[in-house]
Amino acid sequence: MSDLKNTGIAAQEGKFIIKEKPYPTPKYNEAIIKVNAVSLNRGEVRRDVNSKEEIFPGWDLSGEVIQAAEDGSGPKNNKRVVGFLSTGAWSQYVAVATNALAELPDDVSDEDASTLPVAGLTALLTLLKGEQLIGKRVLITGSTGGVGVFAIQLAKLSGAYVVALVRNEADVDFIKDFGADEVLVNSVENAEPFDLILDSVGGDELNELVKITKPFGKIISFGNSFGKPVSAFDISRLYSSSVTIYGFILFNELKHLPASEGLSKLVNLLHEKKLKTLIEKKDDWKNIQTTADNLIDRKYKGKAVLYVK
Repeated sequence: MSDLKNTGIAAQEGKFIIKEKPYPTPKYNEAIIKVNAVSLNRGEVRRDVNSKEEIFPGWDLSGEVIQAAEDGSGPKNNKRVVGFLSTGAWSQYVAVATNALAELPDDVSDEDASTLPVAGLTALLTLLKGEQLIGKRVLITGSTGGVGVFAIQLAKLSGAYVVALVRNEADVDFIKDFGADEVLVNSVENAEPFDLILDSVGGDELNELVKITKPFGKIISFGNSFGKPVSAFDISRLYSSSVTIYGFILFNELKHLPASEGLSKLVNLLHEKKLKTLIEKKDDWKNIQTTADNLIDRKYKGKAVLYVK
């Protein structure tokens, strides 16, 4: 297998190029996947453009098993799958642990599947921190992004009253189409309190979110798109009302819960037409530079997907 060719997207100091890389040598519990599509996450692209050393990035992928795992676990040869890697997914061929793969039915496309790993799992697992959501008030910030669009739908499926926070008035009707019961524009001022808040904005807005969290409520912080630390924080509000702020990093969560479990649930929801994706950009992976730059500049709602040739 070592003589076989492989290429991948390399990143360094803001530049992305396709170049040769080693063909994967799988561990006993890993399958080799021929990648058909990958999706980009703004957080990973921001990290990639700041890398001083050359790296082969990528978290989300979908494709076909061309060599099943040696230990007999996971999908078999020729099965279509969605998968998750901590790095290197933007490649023609990758080795993926079978506990990070889920098999795809025929009616779930490669591009839709490729959006599920980071955005879908983050939405699913952050909502689980709220436990029983029937009748609960849930606020989702950054709601037009990949995680936000999935979180709105999953929270609604869980029986919550879902409120979405958007930047622009023009996004109100669009985000209601994904199931939001109510949409706030650029401010949470005067909002009724929430049982659970999923926050990807961070910065000074976190102070405002604490003020509108019910006693014993939870704020799940999974991003900082604001790009700056909180300038001041009233810690007394936390212990006076028993509000919990939970710092969520998907990679840490998946140390305790196999990605395959959550991916299988999400794939089944797509199959049953209970969940839909939002892909604003689909392109050939040779156009990675333009796609990555536009993603950083927030020119896409939802997800951007590249087809691997």
